[in-house]
Amino acid sequence: MAVKSRQEKVKQKRNKMAAPEGNQYWKLAHNWKKPVKLKPEEILPKAIDYLTWCTSNPLIEEKAFGTGYMAKMNKIRAATIQGFCFYCNMSIQTWYEYEKQEAYSEIITRVKSMFFSQKFEGAAAGLLDGNIIARELGLKEHIEQKTTEIKKFDITKLSDEELRLIDELQRKGGVVPEES
Repeated sequence: MAVKSRQEKVKQKRNKMAAPEGNQYWKLAHNWKKPVKLKPEEILPKAIDYLTWCTSNPLIEEKAFGTGYMAKMNKIRAATIQGFCFYCNMSIQTWYEYEKQEAYSEIITRVKSMFFSQKFEGAAAGLLDGNIIARELGLKEHIEQKTTEIKKFDITKLSDEELRLIDELQRKGGVVPEES
């Protein structure tokens, strides 16, 4: 049995820690400089560029089939406010500040509607996970439940015949009356 040198062990450890082959992590650092502030008229063109980028850069899923065949499949990249801010090199805090300013309100609403529509339609078509998108969009199913209050009544006011009928119904239904 050969003894591995310290250098070989370090090299082997580095190889295990390396990013997966073919990754695109380097793209995330394309614009590291001071965060930008956009004018209202600059936001819509940037949002359209971002949506185009999302379409041109789908997520890649490696799917294994029962036969052992591995296939890479493109998955839709959901547009998000956080992703847009990252794409523009704008802090999310700047976005939140824009939401409060009258000059930005119309364009912010429009961009949010574009992103909402992209995610909703993607989930409706089964291209995005509906549960995740519904939570992110703040959608939830409303189930109305009505409860009825059961009022107690005084059985001492019932006739002997009414008490006999109740007892008979309880026995047929397998219900044993509670003893007080």
